[in-house]
Amino acid sequence: MMRVKQFVVDAFTDEVFHGNQAAVCVLDEWLPEELMMNITRENNFSETAFTVKEDENYHLRWFTPGGEIDLCGHATLGTAYVLFHYYVQDADKLVFSTLSGDLTVERKQELLEMEFPAYDLEPAEVTDEMEQALGARPLRAYMGRDLLCIMNDEKTVRNLTPDLGKVKKLDGLLLHVTAPGEKTDCVSRSFAPKLAVSEDPVCGSGHCHIIPYWADTLGKDKLTAYQASKRGGTLYCRREGKSIFMAGKAALYSIGELFV
Repeated sequence: MMRVKQFVVDAFTDEVFHGNQAAVCVLDEWLPEELMMNITRENNFSETAFTVKEDENYHLRWFTPGGEIDLCGHATLGTAYVLFHYYVQDADKLVFSTLSGDLTVERKQELLEMEFPAYDLEPAEVTDEMEQALGARPLRAYMGRDLLCIMNDEKTVRNLTPDLGKVKKLDGLLLHVTAPGEKTDCVSRSFAPKLAVSEDPVCGSGHCHIIPYWADTLGKDKLTAYQASKRGGTLYCRREGKSIFMAGKAALYSIGELFV
C-alpha cells in the first residue's frame, strides 16, 4: 500500500461549491494506468489530474471516469493552483507537458491564465437528431474535437434538459451548447456522456471551441464567458492567433491522502 497526496480544487470560481471540481494528485513518479483510472472512478469528478515533475517542467495527464482525455482546462487550472500555492510558491509561470503539447499557466494578480490551442471549427448540418437530443433546435452547428451547437438566447441554454442517451449518439467527443449572454459575452453548457460525465460544470477545453466562434461572431478578441451549469463558473478569455488564453480563479476544498 502507498500513500498519494490529493488536493480537491474548485476551478473558475473564488468560492467552494461552485465552479468545476478537479482532484489533483502530485506524484514523485507515475502510477500504473489502471490505478490512476481506479482513483479517477473513485473520485467520480469530471476530471482527476496527475502530475509529475520532469526537469524544470511538469508532465500533466487528465483522466475522466470514462478514460484519459487530451485536453482539460479546469483541471489544468486546479493543478497550477496547487503547485503555485504548495510546491513552487515563488514561481509566476508553469509549463505543463501534455498530450496537447506544452501548456503554459501564468499568475496574473488574482487570476491564473492558461494558454490553450484553439480548435478549428467546421460548419455541420443541424439535424433532427440534435434537436431530439437537446429538446431545442440549434440555429447553427460546428465540429471541432467536440460538437458545438448555437442557440438563440441564454434562457434556452439554461433551461435545456438533454436526453443524454441521444447526446451520446451525436458526433464529437463532447457537446457544447452556447448563446449570447445577458451579462457576459456568451453563456454555455457542456455535456460529456461519452466520458461518463453527464454535465461538465465548467469546461475549459470546451471554450477552445466556444471562444473562437464568439470572437469571430462578435468581432472582438477579449470575451467574458459564463458556464451556466448549476455550479456555474466565469472565464476571462482572449484570442491571439491560434491560441486561446483563459483566466480564472480557484478555491481549495480539501487536502487528503489516498491509501492505495
